[in-house]
Amino acid sequence: MMAGSGRLTTHVLDTTTGRPAADMRYDLLMVHGDHSHHISSGRTNADGRLDKPLLEGDQFHLGIFELIFHVGEYFERQGTRIEHQFLDIVPIRFSMGEEAHYHVPLLVSPYSYSTYRGS
Repeated sequence: MMAGSGRLTTHVLDTTTGRPAADMRYDLLMVHGDHSHHISSGRTNADGRLDKPLLEGDQFHLGIFELIFHVGEYFERQGTRIEHQFLDIVPIRFSMGEEAHYHVPLLVSPYSYSTYRGS
C-alpha cells in the first residue's frame, strides 16, 4: 500500500439474532503506555458498520488502539431479557504496525464475544 493509505474499519454482528448490531455505541482510543486518549465516538449504522472508516488518510497512525463497544446498553435497548447482565463494555485492544487496512469486527451475544483481524 502507498504511504497514507492505511485505514481502520469495524462492524458488529449480533449473534443472538444473526443480524447486524445497528445503533451500537463505540469509542476509539489510542493507547500510550498506561494512559490513553479519546479519538472518536459514534454508533453503528443499520448494517452494523460505520458510514466511513474510523481512521484513514492523514488520521491513520501506527500504534496501539482500543475499540470499546457498549454492548450492555445495546442489548438492553433490544429488549433482550437476561436476569443478570454478563457483558456490559467490550474493549478490544489491538496494534497497527503497518500502513494497511485493519478491519476489527465484533461478533457478540449477551454472554460471549469474538473478534479477529478481518479484511
